Amino acid sequence: MWLAAAAPSLARRLLFLGPPPPPLLLLLLSRSSSRRRRLHSLGLAAMPEKRPFERLPADVSPINYSLCLKPDLLDFTFEGKLEAAAQVRQATNQIVMNCADIDIITASYAPEGDEEIHATGFNYQNEDEKVTLSFPSTLQTGTGTLKIDFVGELNDKMKGFYRSKYTTPSGEVRYAAVTQFEATDARRAFPCWDEPAIKATFDISLVVPKDRVALSNMNVIDRKPYPDDENLVEVKFARTPVMSTYLVAFVVGEYDFVETRSKDGVCVRVYTPVGKAEQGKFALEVAAKTLPFYKDYFNVPYPLPKIDLIAIADFAAGAMENWGLVTYRETALLIDPKNSCSSSRQWVALVVGHELAHQWFGNLVTMEWWTHLWLNEGFASWIEYLCVDHCFPEYDIWTQFVSADYTRAQELDALDNSHPIEVSVGHPSEVDEIFDAISYSKGASVIRMLHDYIGDKDFKKGMNMYLTKFQEKNAATEDLWESLENASGKPIAAVMNTWTKQMGFPLIYVEAEQVEDDRLLKLSQKKFCASGSYVGEDCPQWMVPITISTSEDPNQAKLKILMDKPEMNVVLKNVKPDQWVKLNLGTVGFYRTQYSSAMLESLLPGIRDLSLPPVDRLGLQNDLFSLARAGIISTVEVLKVMEAFVNEPNYTVWSDLSCNLGILSTLLSHTDFYEEIQEFVKDVFSPIGERLGWDPKPGEGHLDALLRGLVLGKLGKAGHKATLEEARRRFKDHVEGKQILSADLRSPVYLTVLKHGDGTTLDIMLKLHKQADMQEEKNRIERVLGATPLPDLIQKVLTFALSEEVRPQDTVSVIGGVAGGSKHGRKAAWKFIKDNWEELYNRYQGGFLISRLIKLSVEGFAVDKMAGEVKAFFESHPAPSAERTIQQCCENILLNAAWLKRDAESIHQYLLQRKASPPTV
Repeated sequence: MWLAAAAPSLARRLLFLGPPPPPLLLLLLSRSSSRRRRLHSLGLAAMPEKRPFERLPADVSPINYSLCLKPDLLDFTFEGKLEAAAQVRQATNQIVMNCADIDIITASYAPEGDEEIHATGFNYQNEDEKVTLSFPSTLQTGTGTLKIDFVGELNDKMKGFYRSKYTTPSGEVRYAAVTQFEATDARRAFPCWDEPAIKATFDISLVVPKDRVALSNMNVIDRKPYPDDENLVEVKFARTPVMSTYLVAFVVGEYDFVETRSKDGVCVRVYTPVGKAEQGKFALEVAAKTLPFYKDYFNVPYPLPKIDLIAIADFAAGAMENWGLVTYRETALLIDPKNSCSSSRQWVALVVGHELAHQWFGNLVTMEWWTHLWLNEGFASWIEYLCVDHCFPEYDIWTQFVSADYTRAQELDALDNSHPIEVSVGHPSEVDEIFDAISYSKGASVIRMLHDYIGDKDFKKGMNMYLTKFQEKNAATEDLWESLENASGKPIAAVMNTWTKQMGFPLIYVEAEQVEDDRLLKLSQKKFCASGSYVGEDCPQWMVPITISTSEDPNQAKLKILMDKPEMNVVLKNVKPDQWVKLNLGTVGFYRTQYSSAMLESLLPGIRDLSLPPVDRLGLQNDLFSLARAGIISTVEVLKVMEAFVNEPNYTVWSDLSCNLGILSTLLSHTDFYEEIQEFVKDVFSPIGERLGWDPKPGEGHLDALLRGLVLGKLGKAGHKATLEEARRRFKDHVEGKQILSADLRSPVYLTVLKHGDGTTLDIMLKLHKQADMQEEKNRIERVLGATPLPDLIQKVLTFALSEEVRPQDTVSVIGGVAGGSKHGRKAAWKFIKDNWEELYNRYQGGFLISRLIKLSVEGFAVDKMAGEVKAFFESHPAPSAERTIQQCCENILLNAAWLKRDAESIHQYLLQRKASPPTV
């Protein structure tokens, strides 16, 4: 599954989030001991106790589900008939299954060759989402058929079997019936054994209006009139392979499609809203290239005859990898050749790559339990980049990975309230909590590090062994390590257990000494903490694959070592005194580096003259910024380094720099010198802005378009005079229809005119939103509305967020945009959430969108008492699936407050000093 919140780490990388939102993980840091005392005094240092939970008993299990569902698209109900071939492994007089929001009408069990036994009681355990069917006599061991007739509701919660609202080309509002089962919501569509390890085959039939499209995991094998109603048809689908319940899917609605065949003969279709088939062509092209790429990489064929990719109007996640029927948000699948921006194309390519990887890694071989969710998501989040790099080498996507996933994971994982990659999961409410940057982005980052440590050839060999051995079965993390160990001969389990079973990551401190013609390096590792130096008895240790490069060949590792102890000395042969030495070539190892001042001094010219590779320039800057946030070095030192990026040409390096300056701007919005940091932003971004200009030049490509949008948005938001004037001129021409803005310029222009606009500007923007036919354009506008500066207009935007004009899943980004737009917006958004909590919680309960809403809305605060206020509110308004997020947010607020107290004055003095004597560039 691709989380829209994370996808693809939008707040860090993609322009169309509009105002640098409070970045997804706005982790602003401080010193440790006093802060830890405050955490404990607020009760923030430990997660609450877990609810008691038991997995389903193993005495009865399914072999095959024969399932027929009949949704009513007007009354929003459905009828279901289940006939499950089951195996009684141990004699029992009851069958326990998962069941939620479903009413069972009748149930019976017929042992093979024997008489049917009717259940005499249905005991619903609603809290545990289970039902116990009681029988008057004992069910003996052997096979039989379990029959259940039931009814349910097509809910509006974007989970289970739910309704999705859409508008026909003629303007009529209608509803589709669609599914989202991961993690634990198949039980809302039919009673089942809803655990990933309890696999079975599925024979699915849907009874639907004859003018609707009906889709499921497999191809249609029969379509015939329904005897009781001439307006309905019964559509039967082929039997699935053995699979988990969370991957089952069905869709009933109105769609057009485009299709092709992959070079391996698989039928690929992209289903779009009616009249928008053209917008499915880009995703179709990506999918048709991707399937053969994965088949070759894994050396395992795609196991189904077809794959459908379908755009769903109301969809909570970014996408979901249902086997053979992948569901997407419209913005994650549809590309309009004229009106889609470059970042949207890139997003679609990554999401398609992610979900299709799951067809093997997750669907063919499935995690044994949710503890191993990271195997699914971390792996798919890594290989999606490998796939996009294959399809679109011009995207320089691996550099973007570092800014989008690697640094994002490190921000979260430096907190006391992080969690290990492998986390024990029990109750369903706990599963939603681990769909986060640790499972996805840290998971992807440690797999990237592992791939680099093993080498591509042995990695591919190990992957093939793993997929072949466990196909149609379930596996745990240890099973993957075993396969990779057998393929490579390296101690994979020993190394990787230090990365997956304990939370956090190391800070490697390095100092150097010239000894004749050699360089002696002294390395030491300690856990990196958002609050500064680790203070504790037993400091965790990691087995760290370390690469070392020098200025002799900045793109090649001079030495590779495995650091398996707290301290190490390393000798680099034949390194001249004037050559620099750098750790972590390519920013692949999942650690931060702190250099001695002499080593750092020697590296800084490599930023200015670009002799350091882009991904290393990015990593160096990001490490320094994080060290400053943690109070290990001064923030002023980092601002000085940022000024060295004046010649920087690389989009991703600028993107990361922009994000970090956004974090600092949010922090300093709590001071009376916010305008001074905006002057600094203008100084840093003006030269690149002037070089790029407003219009594409001949020979420019994808990354130039991304960079132009990023830089103009940054300058416009900061109030750069020439940028503001030109944005207003172009916006006027756009609105009047004289000269339509190119898709890549819309976000920065919209953001700029709103940030420095009035009520008229906001009204024009809302009108553009209403007129937009494309969801991407609606989302682009929704994400920048929060930039509006005036209190009454901010209130208008917040009211708009909950209106019918905004799709339920997009309300979160509107409110988040308000919180990230200004200091006043942050306060107003928090008040709005408190005032409307019941409606918001009811809309998103149990899903990760509630966590995202909380994170975006409160994490920018920087006053100690706000941490207590947030904690108190959620104690009286519990949100179980967001408990960890709330802890992290409160921790971040305290870290922000400490950072502000520690560095605000020195930052102010530095900015004043710059003003008095501007630096020469």
